Amino acid sequence: MNTIPLSSDGKTPMEVVRPLVLDAGQILLDWFDKDLKIERKGRADIVTNVDYEVEEFLLSRLRHAYPDFGILAEESGAGGESNAEYTWIVDPLDGTRNFSIGVPLFAVTLALARGDEVVLGVTYDPNRRELFTAERGSGAFLNDEPIRVSHGLDFDAAVIGTDMGYSDAMATYALQLLDRLWPGMQAIRIMGSAALGLAYAASGRLDLYFHHHLSPWDIAAGIVLAHEAGGVVTDRNGGPITLSTPNILLSNAALQAEFLRRTEGLPWRNATE
Repeated sequence: MNTIPLSSDGKTPMEVVRPLVLDAGQILLDWFDKDLKIERKGRADIVTNVDYEVEEFLLSRLRHAYPDFGILAEESGAGGESNAEYTWIVDPLDGTRNFSIGVPLFAVTLALARGDEVVLGVTYDPNRRELFTAERGSGAFLNDEPIRVSHGLDFDAAVIGTDMGYSDAMATYALQLLDRLWPGMQAIRIMGSAALGLAYAASGRLDLYFHHHLSPWDIAAGIVLAHEAGGVVTDRNGGPITLSTPNILLSNAALQAEFLRRTEGLPWRNATE
């Protein structure tokens, strides 16, 4: 793997981002259950003043540490060096709806990509003080303990996670898919945070996670977590996934293959939206 440059003060990227996301998580906790300023970006898509505050906190420190890197962030879009070899991908608050209504299931997530390859990812749940980390070729960890995807082989015993996203049509197809699968699985979990859903699947808490309407900042950390945890991470039809792929399927090889077999021909698999 190509060696990532050190920061302006001689630290590795992981040495930079670990304390950074912990501090960002503390800002989220300081605001949790407080009065928020909420704006609507779409029918089911909101942003709060805290999203903006935490994003600016993260970006200011990343720019200082790596002034030559690019930036792609949920609220402020692209920035930094436009032709940079490396790009930070930042979501300051994944699970904004949960956060806004007092549900303690949300995360800070950021990743580093070299071109279209994610080489580092971190997702931090400040409520549980759980830090999921991965670097390409170095394994995946939860609070420094190695993690692996589920070893389950029986789809009927699987716990499956998903989220509704911001496409009403695709969410409807996802509900139809779950109706087709049920009761041929153990349980369904709708997370409210794709970043945590992917981290939970990478750590074996969920046997499989799927989603149909995601952006690069939602999936970047999850991609490298999945790879390093021994998982199979693809698009919704089992094909290669990139940062621009709007859908994702994460599991072990056996359960992924069975999911694809059981959902063959369903609208969720084939819709053009």
